[in-house]
Amino acid sequence: MQTERRALIERRGEQPEHSVWWSRLSLAQKFSASSLGKFGYELQFVRSSEAGRLAVLTCKGGIATISEDGDIDTSPDIVIRD
Repeated sequence: MQTERRALIERRGEQPEHSVWWSRLSLAQKFSASSLGKFGYELQFVRSSEAGRLAVLTCKGGIATISEDGDIDTSPDIVIRD
């Protein structure tokens, strides 16, 4: 019999599945993210701070954020590392 060899995968630095980020959004953020999705934006990650959770989405080099209340900012003052 031939044994199947699996390559070791470096897991550090990988982003969680989209569903993990989606589950961290408030209901208002989910509605706003769905609206932006119609324009090609994709949820990249969610950050938590004293001000609440901030969803970060990207689209063709553009960045948008959604506050916990669902407010969309298509010109946020943030920098995303590669």
